[in-house]
Amino acid sequence: MTFAQIKKLLDEGDFIYAEGYACRTNKGELSLQVERLQILSKAQIPFPDVYYGVNDAEVCRRHREIHLASNPAVLQRFKLRSQIIFQVRSFLTSQGFYEIETPTLQAVYGGAAARPFVTHHNALDIDLYLRIAPELYLKRAICGGFERVFELGRVFRNEGIDSTHNPEFTSLEVYQAYADYIDILTLVEDVIIHSARTVYEDITGIPYQGKTIDLSRSYEYNDQKHWRIITMTDAVKEYVGLDFDRLDLATALEKLAEKNIHLSNLDKQSLGHLLYAVFDKQVVPQLAQPTFVIDFPIEVSPLAKQHRNKTGFVERFELFIQGMEYANGFSELNDPQEQRRRFEDQLAQKYAGDDEAHPMDEEFIQALALGMPNCAGMGIGIDRLVMLLTDTASIRDVVMFPTMRPL
Repeated sequence: MTFAQIKKLLDEGDFIYAEGYACRTNKGELSLQVERLQILSKAQIPFPDVYYGVNDAEVCRRHREIHLASNPAVLQRFKLRSQIIFQVRSFLTSQGFYEIETPTLQAVYGGAAARPFVTHHNALDIDLYLRIAPELYLKRAICGGFERVFELGRVFRNEGIDSTHNPEFTSLEVYQAYADYIDILTLVEDVIIHSARTVYEDITGIPYQGKTIDLSRSYEYNDQKHWRIITMTDAVKEYVGLDFDRLDLATALEKLAEKNIHLSNLDKQSLGHLLYAVFDKQVVPQLAQPTFVIDFPIEVSPLAKQHRNKTGFVERFELFIQGMEYANGFSELNDPQEQRRRFEDQLAQKYAGDDEAHPMDEEFIQALALGMPNCAGMGIGIDRLVMLLTDTASIRDVVMFPTMRPL
């Protein structure tokens, strides 16, 4: 059978077995003089053009296998994702952290402000929730004697879908005994910088959507080098021109009206809620280079320890890059009575209409009553980290199989 005849039997995308002798063509290219050929798998649909690729984003996300097969750069992106996750695990293990697994199905969801997915267990005849965070179980491990723990896995939040949110995403959560929020903030920097070196030799010039991100530590805070650190009140003062340290609720609302800044009624429950709402709406989009915003109002931080020097605030931070949150962490509240009071405040907010308020968790309070040492914890959104390190605009392009509306 001639080569021309064989070509008519084969299609691009077929998997074949060929046996023969190594040789070189007349042009010197390494080839195979085939003596036996067998079709292993026949392509049943047209194979995508490797040169032009697949340009329909819907097809790329719904049929990722086609996207991978037609675009080597996409295949490389997901290989980098695997390497980044491996490096995160390796680094934490090298620092003495133990990886543990917590329940995905939970009788009481918690650890974040989010609406859960609900499912039903037939044998027990009870409703269960897909976890929105592993936080409370990881801290129970700290109560039991672990000093450094982490979990890297999927969490689920019943929320909208956009370029930075997918209902199912990969989260890293880490908890360290005998540490505070500045210690764990430093660990966030360590993890991200270590991961970035997997992709870039020069971490001072990481490209992201036409911008350059500098991950070098050049800001001095408490005699140590960090990324930029600023309190929430100072950030609002700098970017909005409102000094919440000198305002009461009524005056703050008047000032916002003068600046034509409008917020929902839910954001006006207290001065702390208002401060956070102004920060979230007016400041976050302006935070381009890596910035830790610290010292959050107690009203929006039910699991964080009260600030050692500031009444009404907690020791908490969030990391922002290019107007997007990448990490969240705080000194952990370890007083069971105060934790109960915080949960009760959250329940009041839930009854007032806040679907994302934290529920009461009696088992977690019982664990705190056993005793938990001073502890700090943090979480990093792995998908967003991969977006940053692969210069990808949408979270749905770094999640292998993102949530899609059924056809």
